[in-house]
Amino acid sequence: MIYKREKHWHLDVMVNGVRYREALNTTDKREAISLEKDRVTEIQQGKGASVSGKAFARRSFPNAADAWLEERKGHIAERSIQFEKERLKPLKEYFGEKALTKIRADDIRAYQKHRLDKGLSGKTINMEIGVLRLLMKRAHTWSRVAEDVKLFPKRSRVVGKALTRDQKAHLFRTAASQDEWLVAYCAAVLAVSTTCRGVELKGLHWIDVDLFAQTMRVTRSKTDAGHRTIPLNSDGMAALARLRSRAEALGSQAPDHFVFPACENGHIDPRRSQKSWRSAWRSLVTETARQAGREGASAVLNAGGGIGAAKSAWRQAAGPFLGFRFHDLRHQAITELAEAGASDATLMAVAGHLNREMLEHYSHVRMTAKRDALSKLESGLMSPFARDTEVPKVGKVKAN
Repeated sequence: MIYKREKHWHLDVMVNGVRYREALNTTDKREAISLEKDRVTEIQQGKGASVSGKAFARRSFPNAADAWLEERKGHIAERSIQFEKERLKPLKEYFGEKALTKIRADDIRAYQKHRLDKGLSGKTINMEIGVLRLLMKRAHTWSRVAEDVKLFPKRSRVVGKALTRDQKAHLFRTAASQDEWLVAYCAAVLAVSTTCRGVELKGLHWIDVDLFAQTMRVTRSKTDAGHRTIPLNSDGMAALARLRSRAEALGSQAPDHFVFPACENGHIDPRRSQKSWRSAWRSLVTETARQAGREGASAVLNAGGGIGAAKSAWRQAAGPFLGFRFHDLRHQAITELAEAGASDATLMAVAGHLNREMLEHYSHVRMTAKRDALSKLESGLMSPFARDTEVPKVGKVKAN
């Protein structure tokens, strides 16, 4: 049977001794009768736990989104579930109780503009529309809007920053200066010593670290090409030794425990990886920029310079650190390898996946380093050439 509750029709049937009570998400009685017949047929065919695309599409957006996420559990990684859940939050807020079948291309374009006006990047909005697309495909409603929904154009891949040797030393002196930055400090040393991404370090278990052979095995990465074994230099060894000492003090040194364990409300869970060190990283980078700017300004003032020159020196000294991301440490490491003359094959073996654009960039870095090295050989051996001087003509040599 069907019944009405607050203008919407619902289903309430018994099939093979099992009761099914579901919202049909329609205010039209004839449509409700049709949906009831379709649903009963599905149940009789053994689809009792599932919902047809037509019925799914008539659910409210939050209801459909939650049901879709539940369906995907066990089929995709937990990290992917979390990613999709985060992308769905602003979508739920915007579309509210609207059913998926009611969402039109104009609604999606309005959502894109709404998010753009809030200052979100095109990349972030594209990711949200990507999750909406998957949800609407589950409801068989995406094909109606696909041709009229355009994503924002992809920007060219941004090559990260690289610090000078002195700037790098300043950053790590600051990182070592406060105990609350210990984890971010050790992670940063490992990143700049191994080319590892943040996600690769967070997925590191103690069984992946061989302190005797001085190697580290990456088993979780952005792509399969990122799975690799990396030799550890003295800086990387020192960072892991500090982390090992911390792990032993916390009782989280078992082979299957994470090198960077989760910490929530002061409780360490070594069987879960740390989600982020973003707050600590931003804090130490901001402090590094402040110190560098102050030193630069002080040097100008002590030399007798004015306030304007001091402000300019502050900006110039602090600039390289402002916006310096944790991921830029990977770029820093690869840049230094390229400047040292490492081949493309070596870069890819150590750093994992590098696309053609990145390889071309680091080839340019190598050429710049070679050019700078050769410039040191210059000593003015060639006398100046006057363009108005006639170049002597070379005549033919007569045979004797």
